[in-house]
Amino acid sequence: MLGVMNLEYAQERPVSVARVLIVDDFELWKDFVIGRLKEQPDFSIVGIASDGLQAVQRAEELQPDLILLDMFLPKLNGIEAARQIRKLAPKSKILFVSGESASELVRTSFRVGGRGYVWKMHAGTDLLAGMEAVLKGKQFVSPSLADLRDVTDAKGSEFEDETSASGTDSTS
Repeated sequence: MLGVMNLEYAQERPVSVARVLIVDDFELWKDFVIGRLKEQPDFSIVGIASDGLQAVQRAEELQPDLILLDMFLPKLNGIEAARQIRKLAPKSKILFVSGESASELVRTSFRVGGRGYVWKMHAGTDLLAGMEAVLKGKQFVSPSLADLRDVTDAKGSEFEDETSASGTDSTS
């Protein structure tokens, strides 16, 4: 006997929408991210911050599912903000988004609790893929930083046991 799906029940089930906090001090970048996310029904922007201190305050207040966090912020840099956010909003997942591609900076982002790293130069293709991977509990590094994929194994990371992800297949 074939199972029949109850359409009425399926339509009543709430769709899970990820609540996103955007943290960046560059207005054009924020506009780009807002524009991309408004096109995506699975994401809801719950807050925007322009510096590291605001990021920490909004993360604690809003408890978002995902935080898109720039590295170089006024008042408190992204690394220090992430350290504080991990304590105040431990369930929030952090996806660093930066124009910097230095391996030590990427490695540090994972050490402080980041679950992903998107290089802004390739955000057009990598941002949504990174967000989806991180929300699924995977780690993500922009595929254009392929030689940096091993940074997700940073010693001291509280997320060492999670699987890695990239825009393609990180196991190859």
